[in-house]
Amino acid sequence: MNLYTSLISGIFFPMHERIKSHESVSVRKEMEISQWWDLKRLEELQLLKLRRLLFNVQAHVPYYRGLFSKLGFKPTEVGCVADLARLPLLDKATIRAHIDEMKSEQARTLARFNTGGSSGEPLIFYISKERVSHDVAAKWRATRWWDLDIGDREIVVWGSPIELGAQDGLRAVRDRLLRTRLLPAFEMSRQKLDWFLDEIRAVRPKMLFGYPSALSHIARHAEARGQHMDDLGIRVAFVTSERLYDEQRQQISQVFGCPVANGYGGRDAGFIAHECPKGGMHITAEDIIVEIVDQHGAPLPYGESGEIVVTHLATKDFPFIRYRTGDVGALDSRHCVCGRGLPLLREIQGRSTDFVIAQGGKVMHGLALIYVLRDIPEIQNFKIIQESLSYTRVQVVAHKKLNPETLNKIEQGFKARLGQEVSIVIEEVVEIPAEKSGKFRYVVSKITAG
Repeated sequence: MNLYTSLISGIFFPMHERIKSHESVSVRKEMEISQWWDLKRLEELQLLKLRRLLFNVQAHVPYYRGLFSKLGFKPTEVGCVADLARLPLLDKATIRAHIDEMKSEQARTLARFNTGGSSGEPLIFYISKERVSHDVAAKWRATRWWDLDIGDREIVVWGSPIELGAQDGLRAVRDRLLRTRLLPAFEMSRQKLDWFLDEIRAVRPKMLFGYPSALSHIARHAEARGQHMDDLGIRVAFVTSERLYDEQRQQISQVFGCPVANGYGGRDAGFIAHECPKGGMHITAEDIIVEIVDQHGAPLPYGESGEIVVTHLATKDFPFIRYRTGDVGALDSRHCVCGRGLPLLREIQGRSTDFVIAQGGKVMHGLALIYVLRDIPEIQNFKIIQESLSYTRVQVVAHKKLNPETLNKIEQGFKARLGQEVSIVIEEVVEIPAEKSGKFRYVVSKITAG
């Protein structure tokens, strides 16, 4: 670690977190000790934190106070983590229906967040400073697994309006100090891809961070141009928010000359797991309990695939207890050769978003269209099908019939991105079926990027 990185990670960033009333530094230090504990000791820690969480939400969260009373559930009777199965699963619909009751009566500084909407069900929820501290610490710890730290040069290819819309003066100064360069992932035209490659070459980052689809798209473009990107000293490419396919991993690794580290989680569920240099997908067990359940919500044993359900233990102010991620995966009973005792996930089959192509040939991340729909409260579910350059269908499941103003808002939002001459047909449907594979695809483009 060079002197500049040491100053940023050891002095500037801790000061930054202290000013924001975050405990990220102390949490990360504790995690770097507990990651070497054996599974039995980690489970004891989980049980201690779980009991504390359940007692707290029973006392201060109206929704859970009522639910526990209705079920006759008593936190005092929780003797092991498996006793969580006595509680029902939590889904987005339940949170939306009880959003005010989900807030702790003791919460004072909750921040409002939205999911990205790639699941087709955008969700509004709230996060406390405690939750932020733990999520930052978990990501920070995983970065340090790769002998990298805050302050090392980083390129972030991202599409969330939370990040992209927050580039004010102070944020820009902070990013310069942290040596983080944010590139918007929405547009993937040839011109923009050329610019991405130029920026990456100019910055010479030690790490990349972004969607696997976006980084692999940039890698394909570099390959097509015959431009070498494996001589920049990039140590690792961190990817998250989508399923990482083997061909994407291979392409990113080959073009940029570095390993690819998969990350799994989300704004709602938290930082669930991250890949270490030895290939283990380690669960953030100090903060998150992961269950794999069948279609009826019953827990499955190690090795069997099912839906990933998480309980975030640092969410007493807006609880996520047995929260359904909608993703499919399995728990791995093996121990990682890196020596960490953190349990492992395998076969994560997270959702993906495709790219779409505008009339002028501009290639955009599917999230560019998803964000048009995500904040419309009437919309419960959706599917976007780009049939051709001149025709896109939008299937929408809504709580009530959409009014002309909302329909026009959707149409104009899509045309602003795809082209004013594109025909946008909005179909209000009762249900959107899954693909034959059982997976849902929320953005489907039937044309191929050039």
